[in-house]
Amino acid sequence: MLRDYGYIEDGRLGKPYDLRLLRRLVTYAVPYRKAIVVALACSVIITLCDLAMPYFSKVAIDRFIVPYWYRIAADTRSTELVHSYGQYLLRSSDRSFYLISSLNLKKLDPRDLHKYRKSKVLSNNRYYVLSRGPDISLIPKRRSGRIEQLENGLVVVPVEVFKGMPPKLIADLRKGDLRGLAVMGVVLAALVFTSFSLGYIEYYLLEYTGQNIMQDIRMKLYHNIQRQSVKFFGKHPIGRLVTRVTNDIENLNEMFKSVAVTLFKDFFILAGIMAVLFYMNWRLALLCMVLVPVVSFFTFLFSSLAREAFRELRAKVAKINAFLGERLGAISIIQLFCAEKAQEESFRQINHENFMAGMKQIQVFAVFMPLMELLSSFGVALILWYGGGKVIQDRLTLGALVAFLSYIQMFFKPIRDISEKYNIMQSAMASIERIFQFMDYREILPEPARAKSPKSILGHLKAEGLSFSYNGKDVVLRNVSFELKPGEVLGIVGHTGSGKTTLANLLLRMYDPDQGTIYLDGIELNSWPVDLLRKEIAPVMQDVFLFSGSIEENIRLGRKYISRNDLTQTLRITNLYQMVQALPNGIHQPVGERGISLSAGQQQLLSFARAVAGKPRILILDEATSSVDPETETIIREAMSRITAKQTTLIIAHRLSTVRNAHQILVLHRGEIRERGTHDELMAARGIYYRLNRLQEKLKGA
Repeated sequence: MLRDYGYIEDGRLGKPYDLRLLRRLVTYAVPYRKAIVVALACSVIITLCDLAMPYFSKVAIDRFIVPYWYRIAADTRSTELVHSYGQYLLRSSDRSFYLISSLNLKKLDPRDLHKYRKSKVLSNNRYYVLSRGPDISLIPKRRSGRIEQLENGLVVVPVEVFKGMPPKLIADLRKGDLRGLAVMGVVLAALVFTSFSLGYIEYYLLEYTGQNIMQDIRMKLYHNIQRQSVKFFGKHPIGRLVTRVTNDIENLNEMFKSVAVTLFKDFFILAGIMAVLFYMNWRLALLCMVLVPVVSFFTFLFSSLAREAFRELRAKVAKINAFLGERLGAISIIQLFCAEKAQEESFRQINHENFMAGMKQIQVFAVFMPLMELLSSFGVALILWYGGGKVIQDRLTLGALVAFLSYIQMFFKPIRDISEKYNIMQSAMASIERIFQFMDYREILPEPARAKSPKSILGHLKAEGLSFSYNGKDVVLRNVSFELKPGEVLGIVGHTGSGKTTLANLLLRMYDPDQGTIYLDGIELNSWPVDLLRKEIAPVMQDVFLFSGSIEENIRLGRKYISRNDLTQTLRITNLYQMVQALPNGIHQPVGERGISLSAGQQQLLSFARAVAGKPRILILDEATSSVDPETETIIREAMSRITAKQTTLIIAHRLSTVRNAHQILVLHRGEIRERGTHDELMAARGIYYRLNRLQEKLKGA
């Protein structure tokens, strides 16, 4: 699967795989398609409202604020004009002239307009057309002589008549226009309210969808990481895995929230703006479109640069997380060896790399964003220069010019948004590459095709010819064979590096042997269901790991089948009962991170309780008493004697006194079994076990 996605070590995928990744990502959005469709519908309506607002502003300006009309002489010179454009004209009651509005004037052919203006057929003077009501009588007599009547009962008043009039009188005369403006105001307010209301719904649905998708992917990723073998975690630092489950998935949320629907909205609003611009004035719209290829070129260039910058930045963030996870987890070691300055230098180098990656991203933004503003300002300048001239020539209305300025500013905003969203998408794509990289990992121990398990589990363990190597070269175990019958105790001893812990890992099926077979109750270990196997074989490791939480939570580890009675019995068997009862909160006492509030002996006893609580048939004790004091060791031995009396037990020990009473002892040396027998038999043989025992007695006596 990784090969199919073109994976290489730094997580960079080729562009042909981007669509495949996105298609795979879309499958997580399918369960929430209804919410996405509603959000999409809201986005479309919001876009229509946004597109309508400048146009209604144009209507308000041209029809109600400056509704200018121009006079056409009714004589032989205007016959052709009247014949061609009569549908747009109003005729005076005495038939001596016609009127044409500024809105319809732009429909005239520019050559005809120039000809009629030059011949004085079309006047340059401007007029208002008002209803003939009682307010007309309020016009002073010295000015009222210039008022004329139209065939439809309306009156024509030159714009000059209104100069110097009291504002209240002008408002009374133009109350029809004021009513129209009020209607336009209500319409615009309704559009704003609709956009606001639907914007809330859209934002909520996008957040709802993004959070749910993020939750689903995070759970699946965490589930897959948990299934990996121990070998997987040896190759990938914890900080890197944490980054995948947190930061990278958060980037996906940003993409769903900011890109999935709103990107469509931006393309839709761009298409809508172009359509409206061409409808209002195709010549001016073509002039504006000159900038589109330039903007597209710089946007494409920016996107490619941003993609590389984000990839590098995500890699550096993961590196910082990995470094911090490792160093902070071992802070006591760093402080004990006074290595703070050395670690600071290492972190300074990594942090500087992250800083440089961030600055690379900022440099791309620092050039692109001002460039978009510059091109936007240049577009406004073009409209003012060309469109302003057309307004002066009456080839364009003032409202249309204002609408053009609004639309051109709206036009550049989606382009900037698309670039930023592409930027977010590239950041998300870098995260998707890494997320699916870990989702596709299959370094897991194979489940049996046909799982087998006996009706009753006795705990009979048998190994035949086990050989194993971690890297395929250096053999850790060679031809190891033994048998551990139900209820028996098997001790395994040997020098450090002899393969004791490796043998325990094979028995726990953390790894499969390269050669040989392990049987549990006559069934091969790899034929057992993993869940059942891990329930019946429980380890107590030398390095105890306790989780943040209470004592009860650390013993249960989510195993709901452990009853409260089982818990109490476990505490008594492991000599923890008195200690727990003495705590302020009893079994609910928090242990702190990694069990910091407990002593090493208490932590070890707690790990015993964790293993015993599930009532496994086989118990594997790996150096369980190597890091505790003699008094605690005595307590642990007492607990072990109770435990091993009922269960099959395998004890790996450095302290040979721990295995003195074992039914059989295996002595490992360089991965091979060199000696086997009881304590007395091995002491009588005077071999490796004898020498180890004598050495420990001398050290104890010293």
